[in-house]
Amino acid sequence: MPDERPPIQHVLVIVPTYNEHDNVSRIVPLILEQDSRVDVLIVDDGSPDGTGKLVAEMAAADPRIHLVERESKMGLGTAYLAGFKWALERDFDVAFEMDADFSHDPKHIPQFLRAIDDADIVLGSRYQDGRVTVVNWPIGRLVMSYLANIYARAVTRLPVFDATGGFKAFRRKVLETIDLNAVHSNGYAFQIEMSYRAWKRGFKIKEIPIVFHDRTLGESKMSKQIVREAIWMVWRLRWHAITGRL
Repeated sequence: MPDERPPIQHVLVIVPTYNEHDNVSRIVPLILEQDSRVDVLIVDDGSPDGTGKLVAEMAAADPRIHLVERESKMGLGTAYLAGFKWALERDFDVAFEMDADFSHDPKHIPQFLRAIDDADIVLGSRYQDGRVTVVNWPIGRLVMSYLANIYARAVTRLPVFDATGGFKAFRRKVLETIDLNAVHSNGYAFQIEMSYRAWKRGFKIKEIPIVFHDRTLGESKMSKQIVREAIWMVWRLRWHAITGRL
């Protein structure tokens, strides 16, 4: 990909939600105050706690807040894909992935925007250069996450420390180039797949260190199914790359 990149004028932060009523009311204003170029898109999966209704009220009062409502819980990956397509249909130059539960600190957003001046994707890394910047995770989950990243790098050769992290920024050109309809993974696997597809197309990936905090409100969406998906999906990606089907 060419090194010359257009200036960033319009940024969309995509935040998937399911039962995040208490978090979303606090995190959206914090995201918006980081930079005047930033809008927020909440992709809500029919939250029974009224998250969608709350965001609709917030959007009615602020043109920088947007809402996509889905009828049921369809998963993280499909929520981001819906957000990416929404961004491409409009004039956004950069699309972020970000959690609603404050595990991703909005204060890192300006760092991402500086870093993407000379990159196509910026990843917020919990493990850059061997440093672990995770707060309040149980040791078992931390070890599993760290080993999962070693495994993903070993199989795919993807040159990043934190392939499963979900705090990311993509330039528009990346999302235009990847066939989003061909991306079918959802949890950790989705994060690996998007970065891998971009890297294989020659896009420049930059990692920046972030501090990751475990959620204090709401429930984690982690499941055994998400872990199993990531284990086999990296081999599928490697095979598709070898056979030219990626």
